[in-house]
Amino acid sequence: MGERPSRPAVMADVAALAGVSHQTVSRVLNDHPYVRAETRQRVLAAMAELGYRRNLTARALARRQSDTIGVIAFDTTLYGPASTLSSLEQAARARGYEVQVVTLPDPDEQAFADAVDRLLAQSVTGVVVLAPQAAAVRVMAGLPPDLPAVAVEGGAAPGVPSVVADQVDGALLATGHLIGLGHTEIAHLRGRADWWEAAARLEGWQQAMTGAGLTVREPLPGDWSARSGYAAGRELLQRWPEVTGLVVANDHMALGVLRALAEAGVDVPGDVSVVGFDDVPEAAYLHPPLTTVHQDFPELGRRCVDLLVARIEDPARAPAGTTVVVPVHLVRRASTAAPPT
Repeated sequence: MGERPSRPAVMADVAALAGVSHQTVSRVLNDHPYVRAETRQRVLAAMAELGYRRNLTARALARRQSDTIGVIAFDTTLYGPASTLSSLEQAARARGYEVQVVTLPDPDEQAFADAVDRLLAQSVTGVVVLAPQAAAVRVMAGLPPDLPAVAVEGGAAPGVPSVVADQVDGALLATGHLIGLGHTEIAHLRGRADWWEAAARLEGWQQAMTGAGLTVREPLPGDWSARSGYAAGRELLQRWPEVTGLVVANDHMALGVLRALAEAGVDVPGDVSVVGFDDVPEAAYLHPPLTTVHQDFPELGRRCVDLLVARIEDPARAPAGTTVVVPVHLVRRASTAAPPT
């Protein structure tokens, strides 16, 4: 069919040689029923010619040459994913596992599969996927069926157990706190629309507002950055000057909101109360100190590693549909108070 590459073949090589998509190769590897016999044969022939190591995962598990966990992460520049990654590494090492990390800029199917191949070449015993974006579920479908895997901080593909912080409850706590103080006009600044956490926090705010019989406004758009928070703060003052409470989907956007309100002469919390999410280390030192939802990232890392180790040692202890939910709690500081009278 063609020249055999000098390096070990990966799925992308098989796809190119067979003239099919990367997803088709993955389906053949996973014995997917909806692959034409002719196409399947062409893919298998390409594997044979390239010497593609189809059973690499099982062989790595049998040899146990190294106690290494692989981590595939998307966009670790933000506080949440970066903190989760750090906690995973610490928890894994506490259990006697080394960690190999591959960071990808976007949830791309081919890049993801190549990352899996690179980790398998290092004989990892299991993989954790940091999957905050909704698109990550799609690419996780390409995981080899015999590779123990766990998703964290987002959604999971069918057959992959997951560990998540209780995002919905966090937004319920934040909104309920404002309602308990007497606020009735409460807006929400959401995170990026393609992130699971943004959707869950939006859902929690909506549930709290609906449960209290309060008006659910269109959420203000944000992208997790302080810049988008600043823009949303200015928009809030123009569109809804009657709002006295704001639930912000992360602390960095809340920082931008505080700046916008201060520039407009709006007192926090005298005129508007602001609640963030994440409890970044700087939250206690903002002006005013920020009321926010605290996520226990060390616990998130521990539970994730525990679940993956259970999958490695005895899959029956951690069935494929398992979801571990880690509680969150509200940290009350000076950015919230009763509404003005």
